[in-house]
This record gives sequence, structure tokens and C-alpha cells, in this order.
Amino acid sequence: MNRAVGRNNRRHCLQRYSIFFILHSSFILCLSGCLSSKEYLLTSQAIRGNRTIPSEALESLIPQKPNRRILGLPITPPLWFYQLGLRRYDRGAALRELQDKTNEFEQQSQQLAGQPEALKVLNRRYGRQLKRLRLRAEEGNWVMRSLGEPPSYFAEADAKANAVKMQKYLSDKGFFNAQASYKLDTLRRRQIRVNYLIKENAGFYLRNITYQIADPRVDSIVRQSFDQSRLKVGERFDFENMSGERLRIESLLRDQGYYTFSRQYIRATDVDTIRRGNDRRYYQGLEPGDSTRRNVDIALQIVNPPGKSAHPIYHVGEVEMQINSGDDPSVGAAPNIAHSATGDTVSRNNIMYLLGNRDMSVRLLDSKILLRPNQLYSQANYRDTQRQLFLLNQFKFVNLNFIDTTNRRLQTLITATPLDKYEATAEGGITGLLYQGQGYPGGFGSLVFRVRNMFGGLETFETSVRFGIEAQTGFVSDPDNPGTSVYSSQELGVSSSLIFPQILFPGAFRFRFNRYAPRTQVSLSFNNSFRPDFRRSLLRATMAYNWQTTAAKQFSFLIADINLINAGDGTSTAISKAFQDQLQILRDQGSTVYLSFRRSLSSSFSFAYTYNTNTPGQNRRANFLRTVVESGGTTLNFFKDAQLRKLFNTTDSTGLQYYKYLRFNVDYRHYIPLRARTTFAFRVNTGLVYGYGSNRTAPYEKLFFAGGSNSIRAWYPRRVGPGSEWPQTKDGKPVFNPDYPDSEQFLYTVEKPGDMLIEGSAELRGRLFHLGADVNGAIFIDAGNVWTLSNNSTRPGTVFRFGTFIPQIAVGTGVGLRFDFSFFVIRFDGGIKVWDPARRFVNSENQEVDERFILPKFSLRQLSSGPNPLIINFGIGYPF
Repeated sequence: MNRAVGRNNRRHCLQRYSIFFILHSSFILCLSGCLSSKEYLLTSQAIRGNRTIPSEALESLIPQKPNRRILGLPITPPLWFYQLGLRRYDRGAALRELQDKTNEFEQQSQQLAGQPEALKVLNRRYGRQLKRLRLRAEEGNWVMRSLGEPPSYFAEADAKANAVKMQKYLSDKGFFNAQASYKLDTLRRRQIRVNYLIKENAGFYLRNITYQIADPRVDSIVRQSFDQSRLKVGERFDFENMSGERLRIESLLRDQGYYTFSRQYIRATDVDTIRRGNDRRYYQGLEPGDSTRRNVDIALQIVNPPGKSAHPIYHVGEVEMQINSGDDPSVGAAPNIAHSATGDTVSRNNIMYLLGNRDMSVRLLDSKILLRPNQLYSQANYRDTQRQLFLLNQFKFVNLNFIDTTNRRLQTLITATPLDKYEATAEGGITGLLYQGQGYPGGFGSLVFRVRNMFGGLETFETSVRFGIEAQTGFVSDPDNPGTSVYSSQELGVSSSLIFPQILFPGAFRFRFNRYAPRTQVSLSFNNSFRPDFRRSLLRATMAYNWQTTAAKQFSFLIADINLINAGDGTSTAISKAFQDQLQILRDQGSTVYLSFRRSLSSSFSFAYTYNTNTPGQNRRANFLRTVVESGGTTLNFFKDAQLRKLFNTTDSTGLQYYKYLRFNVDYRHYIPLRARTTFAFRVNTGLVYGYGSNRTAPYEKLFFAGGSNSIRAWYPRRVGPGSEWPQTKDGKPVFNPDYPDSEQFLYTVEKPGDMLIEGSAELRGRLFHLGADVNGAIFIDAGNVWTLSNNSTRPGTVFRFGTFIPQIAVGTGVGLRFDFSFFVIRFDGGIKVWDPARRFVNSENQEVDERFILPKFSLRQLSSGPNPLIINFGIGYPF
């Protein structure tokens, strides 16, 4: 019997492989028929032999890219779609249609001359048509553009040029004797693979660095900055460091008054290579004692301008700031310093302000302008002035222009065009929840009203109203409809904030932040949620300081965050009562979730540091780090718990609940570009919250959760852990989904907060095709969990312990689609569980079951009904 089954399995496997081989052969034959008999398809390219220089750097020198393949196999669907579209595409007809439409537009434009409104309508109507026709003429029809990819043909001249570029790149990196060549592998069906062969040979290292500077003052400035030099003795020669040193010196001198200094005055006059090391320098410990070590001596020369004995030094002359009323000030216009005695002209610290009849705080504007009369010109002050004024969020355009007078004084004109004082925006959207294979739609709408320069102090007042009806998973099922755990939730929120472009703090200390784009934000908000199981309202008041020392480093000091929370019965009496019963069960098991549905007061202050070098739309190596330290209820420590309980009338079931806690969170992300549109992204997120005082817990919003679209995507939001605890318990046993009783599918209903979080993710992202937007794909793996800090005998497996936490880490994997519309990204992720630490339980027959490695339980036939269902997460933006 077993042998017969084995023969049948082998027969089916052979049939599947035969079908695959036939389809693959047909595809290759179809493709080769479309190729010229003299052209070869570029199938792949590889870098071989390099040891020090990374392959990614050499690959970036190759402009030709092979057609995209599937899993490294010679199967290129985009190329096939391109050839399919090409069969029905006539470029000549497309060009003629474009020319005819252009002529038609020009004729109608001449007939409507002198009618600006009619011309505007005509331009709008023909603009869309001409854009579509031009795109078709240049890039082909829709199939070719959106689904296809033009064939990448091999040309040996390209391979030769690439090898030459690689050899030059290696030489620039200090491998002066490097060699680069290529070898061709001809494959079946007129396909070629190019292997670039690299021999780095020995690198050359910097031994002596000398500077020859003609201008004595320049010489003094440069030599005092040698500790910041990009060139270091003992390091391998790198032309990029040479260029970086020239740029560093240029920036250094331009910050010291040398307005006209250029890196063109810096020359490498001598690059001398020496085979053997210097014995004297070896005995002095200045270089390694390797007789085969290749050394290089370089000399940098900074020459004076032709016919001059020194570089000219410039000072800032008169400074004037004009507030324009036009849409765009003229860029590069010569300054027109006018000292007109008008009512809106104000002088402060020797700077003239022409406000254009606008009520603006000259004191605040003055704190943002770093260019001062009679000071040395500084390029850094020029950039920071423009940046500071732009970050006020008060101006559309900010331009700085100079005119050089005969005495080397730069008259300075700053022109700024204000944004509209009043602005109102409205937005809405559709949301959705996919639960147990069924979709639940929802939507939201918001209205934002903004007032700039409200009181004349360059502050911004903003208020918003948001209303949404969304589907959310509940804590309990509907008693009248068992198995239904998705409810319609209504949310109404009102928020107002006032942003000041300075640090509001008494004394002169606040002026130390003037260079760092400081802001003080005071906010007040009220949010009310209506659900069948409960109603919850939140009144929140905050005050925060924010500043930014560099483009990548930001600081935030939340000096006050006060939250008043109130909760009550939901809109359904039966569901609300079942919810209260569930809270009591969880309370008996030691959970503190019930405290979040009582009247409570929480206050805290926090400090956050963010370092971010990741720029949206730029695929380059980058890092993101955010660290937050928070202390809650700190001022309550001045009172005894008995006094606080009396003050707030707090009992075990009534009164105002209060909290004392400490919280710490670190979120780190690293982005590695693999190709032009392919990125490998990593994330590690960890945190700890410690509650002390009478409750020994923190507010619900301050606890940690795992699971969801920005966490472990194979679980529903906030449904992982803590530890190896079952998703939901009833009489000490897990509760299974009543819709699928035979599959032993856990019912993930109750949110699972924890005191400690450890999670990480890795994701490979790449572009698939263009379909109205860039459609990107992703393959990801997520891992992590939350744990409690206090031991509870009724909740075994929830406490973090060093000896047991590794098997308690949940692991999920999956694939995703991202629709990138440039200004926002819509994301869908489908995840399945690989390791579920909760799947060690006692079944209905009182037998212990260990199914923590649950990946084999996934089945395409039971996407939503099996024990390992596919979880679909919807999100806006990338998960990390």
C-alpha cells in the first residue's frame, strides 16, 4: 500500500515538473523568437575576486541591469509582458496621434486668444490628453509601461567600459595595481552572463601628509583643524577622502570670512608611492613594520588667487529683511537696501525690517537671523538663517541674496513671502478590518483649521475635529450572537494646539536654543469612543519643548502630560454586561486591565531623542534611533498613599485612580540598499515599564503590546503574549474559535498588555511593477513578545526570566504589497505564524499538546479557518 502511494506521489511530482519544463521551454522559445538573431539578452552579472571593496559598490558602476527574474531562474515575466504589449504597439501611429493632437490644441489656442478663462479650461483639458499621448509615444502602451520591462541587450563595448570604470574605482580606493576584466558565459537561447573578475592586489597606505599653504592666515586656520581632517596617517589611500578633505577645508574657510574661497584652490601636487616601509617610522611606532607594505606620500597645496598675495576676507554689511506679498520672490535679485522711514519699517540690532504692514514680532525674527553687520561672513550662518526662517512655518519662500561692495562688505537682503494667515483643510478615508476571512469596512473624516501669526508672535494655532466609524475587535462575543467579536466603534475627537517658535522659559536660558529651531507646543484635546462593550473618554493637556540640533538629531522634552480618563457602559446592555464579567475574570487571574476602565488620572513628563538619517524616496544606507524616558506620577511622591487615596476618594472599586511609573523605550532601525529599488530593513524595538505605588502598574496606554500591522504581523493587533500565556482562558483552559471548533483555532479576543517588550523584524522590499502607482513587494519575518515583571500563580508563563524567555518569543512570516503614491503608501501584509509560544496547552480530552512550531499547520485550503490562519494587516506607510 505504501509503495503504491509512493509511486503515485512520484508520478504526480514528475507530472508537475514536466508541466513546469514545458511552460518554461515555451516561454524561452517565445522570447527568443522576439529577439534579433544578432542580439543576446543580458541574463545576469556578477562580481568575482574582490576581497576588500564590497560588491555593491562595484555593481553601482554598472548602468546596464538584467531583466528581473523570479527566484534567480531564467524566467522574466516583465520582459514577457513587454513583448506582449509590443506586438500591439505602433510607435509611428502614436507619434502621429500626438502630433495631430498638438496641432489641434495650437489651432484652438489661437482662436481663443484674448480669453484667459477659456484658455485656462483649454489648457487643463488638453494638458491631460497630451501628457497621456506623450507617455504612450515615449514609453509604449499601458502593458509595456505598467507590467512590462524593455529587454536588456548585451553589448561587449559596455562590458569593456564597465571593467575600465571598475579599475579606476579600485585605483581611487588605494589599489593602484588592481586589475579588472570580464568573462562571458553564453547560455541557451541567446542569453549571456557577464562575470567581472577583480584582482585588487596590495593596497597603498598613507605615510606622510604635507600641506603647502601660501596664505599665512589660511595656513593657521587649516593647521588648527588637523584633528578633523579626513586624511589619516596609516589608513588606506582613498580618493573620496581626498575630495572630502578639500570640501572640509572649503567649508572651514567660508565660515571664517572667505566668501569667494573655492576648493579649486586646493591641489594635490604630489602623490609618491613607496614600496617598502620606513624603518625609522617603524621604530618610532608610527607605522607597521611590514616590508611588503605599500606606502604613499601626498602633498596638498592651497594656492592664492591669481595675482594676489592672500585670499580676500569678507564682512557682512548692511542687513535688511523684507516681507513680500507676492507668490515667489525673485531668486538672485540684487539687494536693494532702502532706509525708508515708513510706519512698517523697524530697526533692531542694526537690522532693518520692512514688514509690509504686517504685525510680526521683530524680536523673534531677529533671533532667527544669524548674519550680523560687521561680522565675518559665515557660510554656516547663511544656511542656518535660511533654515531657521523656513522652519517657522510662516513663509512660503525665504531667499538670501548678497551684493559685494568695493570694500568687501556683503550687503544682505532677506526676502520672505508669508503663507496664508488662515487655512482650512479637510480629509477623509476608508478603513477596513479583515477578521476570520471577513471584511468589515469603516471610514473617517477630519477638519483642520489653522491660524498663523495669531497674536503677532509668529505662533501657529491649530484645531481639528475628527469623526470616525471603524470596525474593531471586542473583548467579548455578543451574547445574542455567539462568535461575533467585531463591533462598530464610533470616535469623536477635538484637539487644539498653540505652537510658539521659541522655548517658553523664564530667564536667559531659553536663548541658548535659538540656533536649534526651538518650539513650544501647548495642546488640549478631548476624545470620546462609543462601542457596544464600553464607552471611554479622554481629556488630555500637554506642554512640550522641541528642538533640532542637526538635520538628523531631534530632541523633545514633554514637561507636562496630564490625562483624565473616564469610562462607562457601552451602547449594548448585553455586550456591556458580558464585558464587565470578562474584566472580573481577568482581575481574578491577576490582570490589571480593569483599572483602565475606571475614572483615573495620570500625569507624566518625558524626554525623547531621535536620530534619523533615512530620507523617504532615497534608497541609501540609513539609521533610525528613538529613545524615550518617561516618569509618571512623580509629583505624587511628595504625598503618602493614604493621603492620596483620601484626596482622590480612591477605593477598590470607586473614586479616582492614580498611577506612579517609570517607562523606557528604544526603537532602532537599519536600512541597507541592495539595488536601486531593493532594500533590506531591520528593526529592534524594546521597552520596560515599572509601576510602583499602591497599584504597581502603569496606565493602559503606557503598557507594551505586540502584534498588528506595525509589530508581529502574523497576530491580530495587541494579541501576542504575555510570555506563553494562552490567548484567552476560561476555567484555566484556552478558548477556541466557535466558528471552527474542529480546527483548535485559538480565539484571540482579549488584548494582552505587558511590562516588558522585545521584538524585531527583518524585511526585504523591492519594486514589482507600476500600476497607477509603484507596486512594491515585501518578504518579512517578525519575532517578539511581551512579558510581565510580577509573578502571578494564576497566570503561569507570563513573567520574564532569562532562562525561559527565548522559547517564548513568537515568530511570524509573510509577504506584503505596498502601493506607493509618492505622498503616501497603502500597505497590505499577510502573515502566518511560525512559532506560537501559547500552543502548549491541555485539550478537551485532558491531553497535553505541544504545537508551538505551528508553521506546518498552515494550509492554502484553510486560509481563514485552519489553526494557523492567514492574518491580513492594513496600514498606511511602511511598518518601520
